[in-house]
Amino acid sequence: MHTQFFAAFSKPRFYCAGLAALLSLPMLASAQQEPAEQTEPESSWGLGVAALSSQKAFTDMDRDTKVLPFLTYENQYLSWMGPNLDIKLPGLDLGDSQQLDFALTAQYDFGGYDDDDIRDTPILAGMDERKGGLWAGITAKWSSPWADLSLQWLSDASGHSKGRRLSLGIERNWFFGDHLILTPKISASWLDDKEVNYLYGVQQHEARLDRPAYTASSTMNIEYGVRGMYLFNQSHSLLLDLSVTSLGSEIKDSPLVDSSTEQRALFAYIYRF
Repeated sequence: MHTQFFAAFSKPRFYCAGLAALLSLPMLASAQQEPAEQTEPESSWGLGVAALSSQKAFTDMDRDTKVLPFLTYENQYLSWMGPNLDIKLPGLDLGDSQQLDFALTAQYDFGGYDDDDIRDTPILAGMDERKGGLWAGITAKWSSPWADLSLQWLSDASGHSKGRRLSLGIERNWFFGDHLILTPKISASWLDDKEVNYLYGVQQHEARLDRPAYTASSTMNIEYGVRGMYLFNQSHSLLLDLSVTSLGSEIKDSPLVDSSTEQRALFAYIYRF
């Protein structure tokens, strides 16, 4: 018998926004039989709490720190965690411990900025609120002994930005005994012009002397990070996730931002039933 880790929700994010950042959490590890003895996975529930600290690129915006509870559920048909739901589609066994999996994905995005952000951030004074909303699309993941590669296409189902996103990510798990796993990761996320303009554009009626009107094109963000998880046993685990996002030129050129990067730190405790 050996201990095997699995990551059921590893959606890379190109900005840091509340509970949505929990989508980068891996699920708890589970002890399984050798491949010849494996059976279909049973359903499992998880309960956790996370401390999330993030810094957006908007000029003079304060660092945001939150403590967030969350609930997870996993079986052979779906994976659910907080604002993210994956409906699993038939996959392909490629042999040599390689697997290609597909899922229909729905996730609630807590991004943008609300009235509190506008009130507390001078550069946003007089701007219209930018709302989050429901995004939906498809995810493909290739798992192998060397690395895990994921591709995700999402569009704004809520209709706020009417935007689209395409993300490509790669990560590799490094095991240290039966309790510790470290996962370096990198991802590239393409945002279309509607999404960039919705979040970082300035409309004519929002323009002022120090905030001229701005219309952006599509852009590409690159996220670098590392995730570490320590398992005390099959039920209890701790996780630390650190990431830095290098923003695309169309975002960096916005009069609303004064930084070329955004950062996120996430610390979580997870209990699996």
